[in-house]
Amino acid sequence: MPKATDQALFESIRTHAFRSLPFDRLQSTNLHLDTRIYRAGQPIGPRRQKIVADRASVLVFADDAPQANFSHACRYLLYDAKTGGFHREVPAQFPPFDKARPETLQAFHEPVQFTARPNLFQVRPWWRCPVFVPDGSRYAVLYAGMTNKRHLNDMEFLYRTLIDLYAFDPNNIYALSYDGTLNTQDGVQTKWPGDNTAYRIKITGQGTQSALVAAIDDLKKRIKAPDLLLIHTNNHGGYDGTPGTANLCTYPSWTGYYASDFANKLAELPKFRKLIVMMEQCHAGGFNGPIIAHSPADETSVASAAIETQSSYVTADGNWDPFARDWIAAQAGHNPFGGALAFNADTDGDGKIEAEEAYVYANAVKDPRDTPNYSESSEAGGDIALGQEYVIWWWWCPILHEVLWPQYAKLPPPEYYARLRKVQPELARLTAELDQTSNKLREEFSAKVKSVIASTFDQG
Repeated sequence: MPKATDQALFESIRTHAFRSLPFDRLQSTNLHLDTRIYRAGQPIGPRRQKIVADRASVLVFADDAPQANFSHACRYLLYDAKTGGFHREVPAQFPPFDKARPETLQAFHEPVQFTARPNLFQVRPWWRCPVFVPDGSRYAVLYAGMTNKRHLNDMEFLYRTLIDLYAFDPNNIYALSYDGTLNTQDGVQTKWPGDNTAYRIKITGQGTQSALVAAIDDLKKRIKAPDLLLIHTNNHGGYDGTPGTANLCTYPSWTGYYASDFANKLAELPKFRKLIVMMEQCHAGGFNGPIIAHSPADETSVASAAIETQSSYVTADGNWDPFARDWIAAQAGHNPFGGALAFNADTDGDGKIEAEEAYVYANAVKDPRDTPNYSESSEAGGDIALGQEYVIWWWWCPILHEVLWPQYAKLPPPEYYARLRKVQPELARLTAELDQTSNKLREEFSAKVKSVIASTFDQG
């Protein structure tokens, strides 16, 4: 508990910091006082910024863009620890802490706040025809380093979509976050805000650079020519101010993993079929070019929430990153609450969501502050889908709906999808047989149609 003399010192510092705000920042900048004393020579904030106290100091953290992911413009206001006199303002890109926010850092002017959880009606997501993949394995890397709850929520939404709707093997999903648990900078998370149930994502490692590198190294031994790889990165990103310096923030100290290094690491993978990448962090667009240039996949697509020079943003309730949420919603066919999309993301009506379609949807409904961007290696890169329906899908699906809907309606989603996964191998085998028959019938029917048309139109 600070002494009365400390309280007077802190009050004078808070007053000065508030009065130093320009009028146009009074309603847009959040101010936080750190009640600990920084010794002369002590680093302030992540070491990558190289900010050091030049005397015993008290810090006020001025966040000029509270609804943006880091990195973004912020300031450290430093005051003499004995007199309370202001002596220096230091431009910064990251908050003044590693790992979790310290208890000593408290907001005292907070015009920008995350709203309370909205009162939204939650429904069971629309039933979708199960997806079967005829050949090749599918892998996913989900990554967040300096994770906030919103980043974990995005990854949970994607994890559920991959497991439930696209039948990914959980053993093929690398989920790396923060300290390797459901802990975040906002504390340990227990209930996912989508449906207020326990998190189902299986965190497999920490959000460190070494863990991300290790996941790719492990994939070198597993991924084969016909396979697909999804990479999703979330949390925060950095930018050093010049083109080509975008980087991904890693646990535990905001250290940057640069786009060029990440792309070079991906290039070590053996040749495989499809790579689909979605990046949410600030400055993520700086990764697009290097990934496309170094991808070992036959087909590659990259969707990013922000161009290299810009930040990505947070929803008003603090629970989601809008670009990631909406890209995943397009893939799932519903929002995190099970509700309908703004429009059908399957714009070509072929029964699958392609990489470019997911991007187009997320870009169409985007937060106006985000600057989404998209790259593909070829037209085929934009056509990548997380699952593949067979040509007989349109009449096969009603049959499945008739027999599966009663089960879907009465069972909790995790139990329903767990049981569905048990029968999917046999359903996939049946689908392959139907595909062969369907192709043969289509060829026969096509020949008959051509004959009928020719008998009329070729008579001149």
